[in-house]
Amino acid sequence: MSKDSTGGGASGQERVPPLKDSDSSTVQEGLSTGADKKQTAAILDETSPSSAESFEMLDVDLGRSTYEPVQPHWFYCRRANDKDWLPFSLEDSIKLEDALQNLKKGEESVVAVEGGRYDVRLTERLRYAVYWDQAPSEVRRCTWFFKGNDDPRYMPYPESFSDNLEDAYMIAVTLGEWKRKLEFPTGETVILHNPKHIMQYQPIMLADDWVSSPSEQTRPRTVKRGIENIAVDIPEGEPQTVDHLVFMVHGIGPACDLRFRSIIQCVNDFRSTALSLLSSHCRLAREEGRVGRVEFLPVDWHSALHGDATGVDESIQRITLPSISRLRHFTNDTLLDLFFYNSPTYCQTILDTVVTEVNRLHSLFCFRHPAFKGQVSLVGHSLGSLILFDLLTNQKTNSDDLEQERKNACSDLGFPDKENLEDALGRLGLEKYIPILKNQEMDLDSLSLCTETELERIGIPLGPRKKILDLVSRRKILKDHKARMAAMMMPSLDSADPNKANAAHRQSYLRTHSTTSAVDYKYFDVGIGQVSIHYPQLSFHPHSFFAFGSPIGMFLTVRGLKRIDPDYNFPTCKAFFNIYHPFDPVAYRIEPMIVPDAEVEPMLIPHHKGRKRMHLELRESLTRMGADLKNNVIGSLRTAWQSFSRLPVAALPSVEEAVCAGVETKTSETLETEGSEEGSVKEDKDLKMGMLNGGRRIDYVLQEAPIESFNEYLFAIQSHLCYWESEDTALLLLKEIYEQRGVAFEQSPS
Repeated sequence: MSKDSTGGGASGQERVPPLKDSDSSTVQEGLSTGADKKQTAAILDETSPSSAESFEMLDVDLGRSTYEPVQPHWFYCRRANDKDWLPFSLEDSIKLEDALQNLKKGEESVVAVEGGRYDVRLTERLRYAVYWDQAPSEVRRCTWFFKGNDDPRYMPYPESFSDNLEDAYMIAVTLGEWKRKLEFPTGETVILHNPKHIMQYQPIMLADDWVSSPSEQTRPRTVKRGIENIAVDIPEGEPQTVDHLVFMVHGIGPACDLRFRSIIQCVNDFRSTALSLLSSHCRLAREEGRVGRVEFLPVDWHSALHGDATGVDESIQRITLPSISRLRHFTNDTLLDLFFYNSPTYCQTILDTVVTEVNRLHSLFCFRHPAFKGQVSLVGHSLGSLILFDLLTNQKTNSDDLEQERKNACSDLGFPDKENLEDALGRLGLEKYIPILKNQEMDLDSLSLCTETELERIGIPLGPRKKILDLVSRRKILKDHKARMAAMMMPSLDSADPNKANAAHRQSYLRTHSTTSAVDYKYFDVGIGQVSIHYPQLSFHPHSFFAFGSPIGMFLTVRGLKRIDPDYNFPTCKAFFNIYHPFDPVAYRIEPMIVPDAEVEPMLIPHHKGRKRMHLELRESLTRMGADLKNNVIGSLRTAWQSFSRLPVAALPSVEEAVCAGVETKTSETLETEGSEEGSVKEDKDLKMGMLNGGRRIDYVLQEAPIESFNEYLFAIQSHLCYWESEDTALLLLKEIYEQRGVAFEQSPS
């Protein structure tokens, strides 16, 4: 049966010209982007009787009905070259759709999504990370979805494929004619049985590689129209208002947990956990508009230390033995970071990278969030906490000191922009080599292009040659640093790649004048010793510093420090929390170094559901019961011994006297016990732990999970990496952050 052109159909004999085959999912990513939608009607055909008989049709009204356009929803691919598609929040999807509708031909539109951490370029259909290095991932405007037999999730079709399906669906609904077959030049077939029953068949040549038999290859796929007809969790949109900014610094190695995830992925999980806790514990405050969200941003220093700029990996690899290669590679990539930090050369690189990255992220965040008026906190895990501790110890508060620090940094990095060859070599004490260079018609620009071999060839000795090469290297780094700083402060949407400036700037600020002298420990008035290097300054004063699984106490002791002065505090940060898991093999306490004479237990972090874990309560109850039983047995034996050893009495006391005496004894014992308990609680609460945390407690311990209590050695490594997914840890941070804002946390429903 054929239809005229006004009906939008064509005879079943007509075929569509071949379209491009570019599907990255199993449906062939795409029909040609230039395929005319009018051709969709030409590939509608009556389904064969055999096809109709192979399905049990649903009893639905197949008459004509009013066509309603499908509501699109935007999805993104989690990683490049991946098939894991995730939906944007409803708020972000609406923003993307509105921007697309207002997009003019030939223009580009950039939409900030996911709290401003990513930018979507609509024309490119790519999603770019703003604050860190990450390959761009694909974005789709999704209307039609399919589900295979082996995957319970619905996957979105390519946009061109979905447009053709939507056109065919519109024709079928408008004409009320179903049981039609939609054939594509790629060999795929979609049969529209009725509005609720649409199936897709793949040809044998396009079947998945792991399918073995022809019967499995021709299994149909369920096709759904619109996101409302599939089971998918659409995330809630993030509040626009950012109340607080937190920078999180990782520890040794490139991986941060047992799943070998990067610092970016772990911080993303921690951010999601914090957002969920704010929703469950601050419902009233959020409804009143007093609570927004806390932004967490990762700070990566490992890639800069082990990058090509330092050359440390290449040097280590040359001296690494070939045996047990995997174990040695793991050691070189992780454990050596501890030794690098105790080296003046690489310690300087690590500190410069951390401070530069934090300052860059802070400037970029403030540029993208001009209304942000909140405070900033720091989080360090493992070695990252020690790095931040040393940095905060060496921060300066006086504005004159900060200005002098900036001048010193500039003088360390390079020289005035308009310096000539004579002045540069004169400040290095190499005036006698100026004629040699002048004979070669050299200036500073041409000198920067010379290699060591070329300088040796023209007669420059080894010592002066090294000084000249160091001068050239420092000037080049300073020039690149200034250029990239300027580019970062004035971002442009017209650039071809918005991440290039940020990615380049992350590598621009490395140590420019490294030495290999012996380690020199510098002791301050309070005795906190660190490697004697140049400590860069942060561009802000942190509100709080949180240490996760921190070895700070051990490193201070190894440096020769036995006690921290109770009057000592960070110059620019007034709050410090040492958070650890009881089985963490890397964590150490801080409070015994401040108050060595007081044997006080760490503060127990409450469970995020508002109570102590059941197995801990049971353990305490059994311990208390055992102590009571022991005291009762000892008391009974003592009473029996006294009854045998004392002299006989003439008569027993009267009943009234005995009762009064018993009541008085019991009352006095009860009051004594209660008084001791209250005194103990009050003593712990009122105990001053120095000024490192404003007189408050510093050490906070997590509650171990029930399964962890069976064998603490088995879960030792996991306990050091548990903080990124710990709801109790996230809740403690949030309570401390919002305490200053007068926000009370509610009890979470269990």
